[in-house]
Amino acid sequence: MPKRAFITGIAGQDGSYLAELLLGKGYQVHGLIARSSHNPRERLAHLAAAETSGQLQLHYGDLTDSSSLFRILTLADPDELYNLGAQSHVAISFEIPEYTANIVGLGTVRLLEWMRASKKPMRFFQASSAEMFGAAPAEVPQRETTPVFPTSPYACAKTFAHFMTINYRENYQLFACTGIMFNHESPRRAENFVTRKIARGVAEILAGTRRELRLGNLAAEKDWGYAQDFVEAMWLSLQQDKPDDYVIATGESHAVQEFVDEAFRLAGLQASDYVVIDSQFFRPTDTRRLVGDPGKAREKLGWQPRTSFRALVRLMVEADCARLGVKLPMV
Repeated sequence: MPKRAFITGIAGQDGSYLAELLLGKGYQVHGLIARSSHNPRERLAHLAAAETSGQLQLHYGDLTDSSSLFRILTLADPDELYNLGAQSHVAISFEIPEYTANIVGLGTVRLLEWMRASKKPMRFFQASSAEMFGAAPAEVPQRETTPVFPTSPYACAKTFAHFMTINYRENYQLFACTGIMFNHESPRRAENFVTRKIARGVAEILAGTRRELRLGNLAAEKDWGYAQDFVEAMWLSLQQDKPDDYVIATGESHAVQEFVDEAFRLAGLQASDYVVIDSQFFRPTDTRRLVGDPGKAREKLGWQPRTSFRALVRLMVEADCARLGVKLPMV
């Protein structure tokens, strides 16, 4: 019998890449799609054959609804459970803090409670976030032991979920891992995230449908990796003999300005001719320098990112250009 995996947030960026990875390894994959998702099958369309064959099974439910969640999980009967479902936009979390806390924080507890009650040996992965380290991290780079100081509703909810996962591991002896995920992007990133907004904006400027690109804080520094690389670390963490916590990062820091400059360079354009700073896109609090130390993941999991920062920018810009039917100049 093939292993069975359950992925919350399977219709998202990370969920779709993880589903691909697990299907390629022969898993039967079950996934939770939120009832409120917009165009939920867009990122999964290329997996239609797996769905037709039954190797991929999609379920509509919600991390806020224990009854439907428990019913679906019992039906799926997974060996591995990956919690990637979230309201994952930091800026939006300031507008809907209660909803964010319910989905991100209590949603994780509901999954852990089902796992504890089921008494079946299984393995759990919690997608934690580098946003937990806050606007002014206590140390650079950030490690698994770096003190947390969350400065957004999203970060607070992720911090709660992170430590509840550790609590269930320690108190109930569950095989529960956390991956402290630093920024990871791809052509499947939602358009309200800054990297995709930049890539899409450059493509639209080349297509002649946009004249300017309005952005917020260009000085913020992030550790940006490729989502397809990062989901491999998720899987590897659940293949170990003991559960643990891992920073999943590239170990490199780049300012938003660098992403902007590289994206426009690929288009043969000067960013300063098109970019407008707009205060409405600044967060109430903004992390200044997030950069992770992936040493433990490298040592314990044998994992390291394969995609460079410049290659990631190119992947995203090229994909949005292809969507609009325009080509990048030869640079």
